[in-house]
Formats: sequence, C-alpha cells, structure tokens
Amino acid sequence: MKSISADLLKPGMIFSNPIYTSGNNIFVHAETPIEQKDLDNLRKMGVNTVQVDGVPYFNETEDEPSVKNKAESSLNAESGNSDSPIVDIRAISDDQKNKGAYRTYISLIERMNMSLLRISSKDAILENQSISLISAELLYAIKDQREQFVSFILGGKVKGYEMAKSSINTAILSALVTQELKFPNHKTINIIIGALLHDAGMLRLPREITEKRGELSEAERQRMRSHPLLAHRIITKELKYNDEIGDVVLQHHERWDGDGYPYGFTGNKIDVGARIVSIADAFEAMVSQKPYRNPIVGYQAIKNLLADNSRRFDPNLLKVFIYIMGIYPIGSIVLLNNNIVARVTEVRAEAPLRPKIQILIDKDKKIYAGDEEHYIDLLAEKHIYITKAMTAKEIFDLNV
Repeated sequence: MKSISADLLKPGMIFSNPIYTSGNNIFVHAETPIEQKDLDNLRKMGVNTVQVDGVPYFNETEDEPSVKNKAESSLNAESGNSDSPIVDIRAISDDQKNKGAYRTYISLIERMNMSLLRISSKDAILENQSISLISAELLYAIKDQREQFVSFILGGKVKGYEMAKSSINTAILSALVTQELKFPNHKTINIIIGALLHDAGMLRLPREITEKRGELSEAERQRMRSHPLLAHRIITKELKYNDEIGDVVLQHHERWDGDGYPYGFTGNKIDVGARIVSIADAFEAMVSQKPYRNPIVGYQAIKNLLADNSRRFDPNLLKVFIYIMGIYPIGSIVLLNNNIVARVTEVRAEAPLRPKIQILIDKDKKIYAGDEEHYIDLLAEKHIYITKAMTAKEIFDLNV
C-alpha cells in the first residue's frame, strides 16, 4: 500500500484493490472505475492523498466503447436526441458474453453500494447523476443479455452488499416488465431508478430494528413501515428526483386489495411503477439468501406468486411477469425424467414447461462443462421432460 497524490487519479481508472482515503475508509471499491464525481468529492473534502495498491488500468478499447458510452448512446437515440443508431456489440462467444455480463453485473452492484453508503451518511451530493447512469447502463446491458442477467439473480454468488444486490436485482426484473409492456424510455428509466432506491428509507432506520433477528414489537413494526416515507423524502428532497420516481418508492408496499401501507391504496390507484416493483421485489426476496432462511428455487417462487389470487399484486402485471420468467425461470436447476440434472438457459412463453436446457450432470453422474452438444431443446425432444426443480441440498445429496 502506498500514498499517491489525488491529482494522479483520472476518471475511468481501475485498481484491482480498493482505494482508501484514510485508515479503513474506502474511497472506491476494487475493480470499480473512478468517476469524475468521486474526484470532485475528494476535492470538496480537502483530501490530497489516497492509499492504493497495484497499478491502475483502463478497461476500454477504441473499437469497443465502454458500457457507459453505450448506455448514453442508447438513451440519446431512444429519446430523440441523436440521429445515430445504437452502438452494436461485437460478435463474441457465449462464454465471453457471460463473463462480460457478469463483470457488468458485479460493477453495477458495487457502484450501487457506494451510492447507498453515501445516502446513508447523508452525503448524497450529485448522487442522482450516479444512480441515473447506473439505471441507463443496466437497461442497455439487459437488452441483449436478458437471459444472463436473470440467471445471475437466481444463481449469482455475490457475497455482501445485500441491499445493493437486492436493488440491482429488483431493477433488472422491473426493467424486463417495462420492456415487455413497451413503456417509453423515460418511464422505464424512472421505474428502474425507483426500483434501485425502493428500500433507501431503510438506511435511515436504527440498525437494531433493521437487523433484528427476532420478532419485531408493534412499535418497531410501525417504525419499519415508515421506510417508504423516508425513502420518498430522500428521493424528492435530497436527490431531487421527480414525483414519478417518488411515487414508485412511496407506494411499492401498497397492495392490490388495499391492505398495504403507508396509505392503503387499492387497485389501479397504486402507481403502475410501484405495482411492477412490488412483484419484482417479492420474487427477488424469495430467491435470495436471507439471514433467517435459505433461498427458494425459482420454480417455487413462481408458484408462490401464482397463489396470490389478486391480494397483493396486480393480476395483469403478474401475468406479464410470469410470461417473461416462465414456470422454470432461467438459471433454475431441474431434474429430468431420465435422471439428468440440467440448468434452464432459455424459456418460452408459449411453452413454459418445455424450455431449452444445459446438461450439468448426466444419468451416470458425470459432470459436464457446458459444451454446445450438451444443450437440449425440450420443445423438440418430446420424450424428455422436467420432473421437478432441484434445491442446492438435493444437488449436493447426489454425491457426484
């Protein structure tokens, strides 16, 4: 670890280890590009030196624009601010796409975590620009790689950054619904930002409430239910976002039957963005690891949503969500009737029980690395079918 002048840092620089301002105070996380606003904040804090380890690099080439530039091009093109077409991604292998998509996914989580930390410490200067850019990059990234990003939600092994990860996952799922409904770009972006910040109010609640393992008292429960109001204040007063984004956050715990909070709105009186985020948030919570329980497999999470019966969720939006995700969502691990274990790689709305799958473990318990010949299209192979979705414990019990 060595000290260097802050003047040597440039936007776009990446270090393999975190950069520190002093002691254990992280300035930028590992593998996260430095942004101009980060450098501006350093100057405002009067920090002249930082502690770094390793040699910096820039993760861009002339023939492959950065994700940031692609996202900005996408926004400009769709909003009518440019006559240029959206930049096409170069043709690369599926393995390279997956690796690139996963790096983008991790980067989005890390950057969202930094934004949430600044909001938590009430140091949200210019943070709306950072979050807006995250939302644009996320939208661009999932347009061509939807399957990969859904699989990361169900099978990603990201440790830590729980709120940031939940925010990114909820935003991805919400964006998929808005795309299916063909919402205009500005409305989609507003809903994505609302999804990213839907639990921001939790940052202003005491940790003894938000991290309590046991049952909450009635007073604590009421305090917890104030987090949409706190989030609305953060979004509209501190981050200066518009009321459309504020309503997404304020109303995402309202229920279709009127038994939600904070206002008890019913049906279509609830903001449509809030209704979308409510479904995405519920699914994300079920398939994610929690301190008090293991994650639910995607198939069971879909079954739980189907059992709602118009109580919590807008039934029409729920149909759209399930149409997109399928009965066995992408990334689900399934057992076939011939005792093969496989991963769902592509779903079909018109044939939800016949997805495309990748063999992981054959009937003789041989493990496959994912070669192309080990993909099966269940729509074509009528004699093969899924018997059940598998949990991690069931896979472990196979003793392969």
